[in-house]
Amino acid sequence: MKIIITGGAGFIGSAVIRHLILNTDWQVLNLDKLTYAGNLESLDGVSDSNRYTFEKVDICDAVEVNRVFEIYQPDAIMHLAAESHVDRSIDGPGEFIQTNILGTYTLLQAARHYMDQFQVSDFRFHHISTDEVYGDLGETGFFTEETSYAPSSPYSASKASSDHLVRSWGRTFGLPYLITNCSNNYGPYHFPEKLIPLIILNALEGKPLPVYGDGKQIRDWLYVEDHARALCEVVANGKIGETYNIGGNNEKQNIEVVKTLCSILDEKAPVHENPKLLNQDIHSYKDLITYVKDRPGHDLRYAIDATKIKNGLGWEPQETFESGIAKTIDWYLANMQWCKNVQDGSYQRERLGVECQSGLE
Repeated sequence: MKIIITGGAGFIGSAVIRHLILNTDWQVLNLDKLTYAGNLESLDGVSDSNRYTFEKVDICDAVEVNRVFEIYQPDAIMHLAAESHVDRSIDGPGEFIQTNILGTYTLLQAARHYMDQFQVSDFRFHHISTDEVYGDLGETGFFTEETSYAPSSPYSASKASSDHLVRSWGRTFGLPYLITNCSNNYGPYHFPEKLIPLIILNALEGKPLPVYGDGKQIRDWLYVEDHARALCEVVANGKIGETYNIGGNNEKQNIEVVKTLCSILDEKAPVHENPKLLNQDIHSYKDLITYVKDRPGHDLRYAIDATKIKNGLGWEPQETFESGIAKTIDWYLANMQWCKNVQDGSYQRERLGVECQSGLE
């Protein structure tokens, strides 16, 4: 199979490419704009494969996207390229509208044109989305593939919009599509604006560990390599026109996640051995926990029912939260140079999305 991965230099996209190159015989084209969160170093272990190709392309550039389709002539596309950080979407929603909505539209049109031009009948457009499109779940229950959409943030609204575009291109134009909605990913190569890598790196540097509000927001945590396996199973064997929810079966409060990270770091990188903390009255990394103003419009709980993908495609997560988080911390401790390289100076792990500002961008 020849496949295009959009956003292949990002967190989830690079995990998918690593999985495909190491575990299949598929040919992979990585199509990525290389924004602040895209880093080709995440693919160092597989980029020398003769089955891997990279094209630096903005998915909003219709001319370039059409060129890639015509030259590469893929059997499928897995569309992961997206602006993804909720806090950034509060500060600057325009980029999210541009990339997540208009970029998806550009890819859909390119796929249509490609199928018509080359008389392609066996093609799959796999759109990768998020459980955040469903909104705030409440104290009980789970998101299913039939849950109504109720996005709360500019980010989740832009992803909900792109989901609707994909389905409409399927119904109106007959484009063969699949959609997956996943829960919170974590694991190696995660850009440090997200909770888990932010907490790990801040702790090691003796900086405050910010917890939004009371920290009781609940998320379902999915190890990124489990997610990569699921995505590859869906694009290969999923039923056209179907949606699959992908979750880790690991509901945790944010404060519980932070305290777990601190406890493991206390064992693996003890405070008394950390030169950044020698002059501070710190006995555990938990002493660095700092409660900060909550995110505007913060959803309280997400939880995924992944029964459909388990029963239909035989996928289920291999990592528990405990095993996955231990692997994640070990990876960061062993790859601090990657962490330094990926932070290009445009982001210093500062708090984003603090205030809701009126007016246009």
